[in-house]
Amino acid sequence: MTSDSAGAPGAAGEGERLQKVMAAAGVASRRVSEDLIAAGRVTVNGEIVTEPGRRVLPADLVTVDGTAIQLDPTRRYLMLNKPVGVVSSLADERGRPDLRQYTKNYEERVFNVGRLDSQTSGLLVLTNDGDLAHVLAHPSFGVSKTYIAKVQGDVTGRTLNLLTAGIDLDDGPIAADKAKVIGRPSAGQSMVEIEIHSGRNHIVRRMLAAVGHPVVELVRRQFGPLHLGSLGVGQIRDLTKVELGDLLTLSRNATEPEDIR
Repeated sequence: MTSDSAGAPGAAGEGERLQKVMAAAGVASRRVSEDLIAAGRVTVNGEIVTEPGRRVLPADLVTVDGTAIQLDPTRRYLMLNKPVGVVSSLADERGRPDLRQYTKNYEERVFNVGRLDSQTSGLLVLTNDGDLAHVLAHPSFGVSKTYIAKVQGDVTGRTLNLLTAGIDLDDGPIAADKAKVIGRPSAGQSMVEIEIHSGRNHIVRRMLAAVGHPVVELVRRQFGPLHLGSLGVGQIRDLTKVELGDLLTLSRNATEPEDIR
């Protein structure tokens, strides 16, 4: 389905011109944005738009080549490589090191999406986009996380099969989506990569302990389409345009499960 500016929502003086908001969102220059629109590569609320004069509002859903873009300039999206010893809270009641030291220089009031326990380091997303946070954090949407765990003992193929087939914990059965050994750092230790979409507390630590391999160190390397990459421990940065597009596309394509509507 295609649409032009005549009769379209936001066309009668409301909002900003589509090519202007695309340029402000970092997609391309206004001129290149006009070319993208004319080529039929841009949709607004699911309709292909071919006229750059179309006006859009911050609440409109715009995609370029199927990838969503954020029109609301008040939204902030950050990636933190949380160090060990920092709690996933913006106001720890016990006075422990918390996330305020990383967010204090940002004008927007952001919050963490989910948690990492104080002894787990790695990728933590912070944002002021509640809709996106809901999709990322709720396990029913199935957003996967990947962890690297240094564990005690030599993990075998049989143990990996147990983790992916499912094991019983005190709060119910659980299974990893994927599990593999990626190294053996020293005698009597293994490095295990685990992918899982559960949001239960300390779930990776509890799973590995249940199969006889207590965790020595644990790092979250990936959250949905986001990878920690070379971001140093204790460093924080804005998401790139590509990373943000991937997250927004994931969020907007998500179907809310019946049991949480």
